[in-house]
Amino acid sequence: MNAVVCVTTDGTERWRSSLAPESVRRHGHHPGCLLSPDEAVVWVYRPDAMAGRDRSDQWVALDAATGTVIAQADLDTVGHSGIQLLHEPSGQVLLDVGEGQDGSVIYRASLTDAGIDLFTYPWDDRCLIDLSPDGSRFMTVDHTQGDAAIHAYPEGDVVFSLSVEDFGHDPEERYVEWSGGYLNPDTLIVTVAGETDDEQEWFRNYRVDAHSGRIRGEFDAHASDAYDLRPLGDGTWLTTDPSGHPIRWTSTEA
Repeated sequence: MNAVVCVTTDGTERWRSSLAPESVRRHGHHPGCLLSPDEAVVWVYRPDAMAGRDRSDQWVALDAATGTVIAQADLDTVGHSGIQLLHEPSGQVLLDVGEGQDGSVIYRASLTDAGIDLFTYPWDDRCLIDLSPDGSRFMTVDHTQGDAAIHAYPEGDVVFSLSVEDFGHDPEERYVEWSGGYLNPDTLIVTVAGETDDEQEWFRNYRVDAHSGRIRGEFDAHASDAYDLRPLGDGTWLTTDPSGHPIRWTSTEA
C-alpha cells in the first residue's frame, strides 16, 4: 500500500507513483484510486495520517498516461479508507473518507487550471452510498444507521429520507445498512439489517421509488449478506457466488 501502479492488459507495469514516505504500518489505512471518465486522470485518496506519514490525508490527481502528479489537496481528515464516485455529467468526483467511530466526511472536487477545486459537505455523520444514473441526486446513510437520505446534486439538500420505522421495523432492533443504491433511474435499493432472536444476522432489501421515496416492497437480490449486492443503475445488479466470482442479475421487478 505504498504505490499506485498502472499496468497494461497483459500485466506489464506502465508506471508507478510512490506514496512517499513509505509507511511501515500494515493495517488501518487503505488508499484508493479512480479513473476519470475520459481516462486522463487517476484520482488517488491517500490516508496519510493513519499510515503514519505525519500529515493529514491527501487527495491527489495523477496524469493517467505517466503517473505524474497534476494537483493535490490536503484534507482535514484522519481516515482509514475512502469511497470515490464519479459524477460523469460534470467530471467531478465525490469522496467519502471514513474515520471510524469519529464519523465520515464527504468532499466534492473538480480539476481546474489552478489545481483541485475542493468542496466539503457540512456533515460528519453521513456515509456516501451511490449517485443516481443521471447524476442529479446522491444517496447517503446516517453514520449511526438510523436512516437513508437522498440529496440533490451538487448542493446536497435533502430531497427525502427514510428511517428504520418507515420500513416497519423497531429502531432498537434494526438499522439501515451502509449498502444499496440505485437499481435504475427510478428505483433505489435500501437495506435494513439486524439480528434474530438467536443472534443470527438478518437483513432485508427494499425497493423504493427514487423520486417520491415511496416504499414499494421487499426485493429479492439473491444476496448472501447485506453487503453482497451492488446495484449498477441500469436495472441489473451484482452478487457473488460461493467461490467469490460475480453474478450479474436482472429482473422484471427492476
